[in-house]
Amino acid sequence: MLEKMQERVEVEEVVEEFELLTKDAGRVQRETLKKILEQNGATEYLSQWGLNERTDPDTYRACVPVVTHADIEPYIRRIADAGILHNSSIITAKPIPAMSLSSGTTQGKPKYLPFNDDLVENTVQVYKTSFAFRNREYPIDNGKALQFIYSSKQFTTKGGLRAGTATTHLFSSPDFKQTLRATQRPCCSPDEVIFGCNYHHSLYCHLLCGLLHSDHIQLISSTFAHSIVHAFRTFEHIWHHLVADIRRGSLSSRITSTPIQSAMAKLLLQPDPNLADAINQKCLTLSNWYGLIPALFPNVKYIYGIMTGSMEPYINKLRHYAGEIPLVSADYGASEGWIGVNVNPKSPPEEATFAVVPNVGYFEFIPLDSGGEAVGLTEVEIGKEYEVVTTSFAGLYRYKLGDVVRVEGFRNGTPEVRFVCRRNVVLSINLDKNTERDLQVSVEAAAKVAAAEKVEVVDYTSCVEASTEPARYVVFWEMSGGASEEVVEECCNCLDRSFVDAGYVSMRRINGIGALELRILKRGTFQKVMDHFVGMGGAVSQFKTPRCVGPANGKLMQILAANVVKTCFSTAY
Repeated sequence: MLEKMQERVEVEEVVEEFELLTKDAGRVQRETLKKILEQNGATEYLSQWGLNERTDPDTYRACVPVVTHADIEPYIRRIADAGILHNSSIITAKPIPAMSLSSGTTQGKPKYLPFNDDLVENTVQVYKTSFAFRNREYPIDNGKALQFIYSSKQFTTKGGLRAGTATTHLFSSPDFKQTLRATQRPCCSPDEVIFGCNYHHSLYCHLLCGLLHSDHIQLISSTFAHSIVHAFRTFEHIWHHLVADIRRGSLSSRITSTPIQSAMAKLLLQPDPNLADAINQKCLTLSNWYGLIPALFPNVKYIYGIMTGSMEPYINKLRHYAGEIPLVSADYGASEGWIGVNVNPKSPPEEATFAVVPNVGYFEFIPLDSGGEAVGLTEVEIGKEYEVVTTSFAGLYRYKLGDVVRVEGFRNGTPEVRFVCRRNVVLSINLDKNTERDLQVSVEAAAKVAAAEKVEVVDYTSCVEASTEPARYVVFWEMSGGASEEVVEECCNCLDRSFVDAGYVSMRRINGIGALELRILKRGTFQKVMDHFVGMGGAVSQFKTPRCVGPANGKLMQILAANVVKTCFSTAY
């Protein structure tokens, strides 16, 4: 009881600290920028812009240019090649000890990004703040968490720096692991499972650990909603094996990793036929796996992960598995750093907003409607859309994230933003310009046609077919089952009609853009896509299906092309 009271006090202290921080967001932003520039103003990158030790926002914006990753990539490559003993003073005064890798799903290869202790410190702050607001609404007792988290392959750069995903670096940090235990409760899976070298085996054991602790699981989470959906889709096919392991009291021989075998042996101490029978009965009686999660884990309070942007298409399937369990969208960040915290955890994921944390970086916003000069954090206007520009403690200065957000309101003095889309992920041929969100809306409309035959769209992506005259959009679908020719044709027409961008519609009507093509893929194609990106060094929990495949992503196009089983052209225009 005393421990619970102490935790409630700590939660309220964290909330109060955040409220104070955001009440004077403008001052905090100025102080944050000053701190970053005082630390790093003498670096090679910043010294070229003539700041002359000035740290005020006006001088900073006037002197230092807004950049993209391509602009700073040469500096990052030099840091990676130079190594920790020789890479200080290039973009940060202190040496950069590691490189994090972006997911690589957009451009076909991961980006290198600097990673340092400041990012760990920011992550600890964001996690504590987010937990404080969540725990007010969904208090968790002394239970466990089923977390579908995975490390990525790690390697060293030419200069000997550690390189891997940001999540892998974080899971290796003692400070972060302590915070994770405090904010998401002890993970039911041992470290050997999280850091396993084969993610199929790690996923199997995550599920097995969850079942073994089924009555104690109060939280289910992963970095992205996709990982949770993928886990329970996998469960549908392997649950017999998991039940057999529990009944037998030993791990399946298919799991060949010695460290994982040793760790799991400590959990599978003896046969448990009663638990095996209970799980077996639940799986046999569920209708189409609806409510699978509460059936298996009756004490789960909520399900937590990033559910915005490219994760939105998985929300309906996650709700199917979750039944009445609340879904809570995790906070707003990127491989480059953190931006905002979800301070309204009871909001549906589709309506999630994020209060920008004013001391984890210096933020600017480029108005999308006018394309004018960037404005500061407190200068944004409610209802307007902006592209996010960040300056971080890890050596990124006026760096375009490529994210578009809409300002929905203010939390004290800091804006609450809704993620809209990635700006650089668009389908465009002539005058048309369709974003990732536009594609999602089109797919959702057409998926309702397929649902009439009780067939769901498992996943999707797209590309522009420029080799034909006129060029056209191509949408790739993986479906859960077979659909009739008539339904596929209607889905194709519905996809085409649902792109309402004026440029697209006008170009389609005069044949400036060709008929949309729908390509149906073999079952398991997007599993192959994920395998490909994990093989490139990504982590499963960081994987995002690319919604638009560009020319640079040739390997992905090969995977898609090799798995097409049916094609259809729109007759909508």
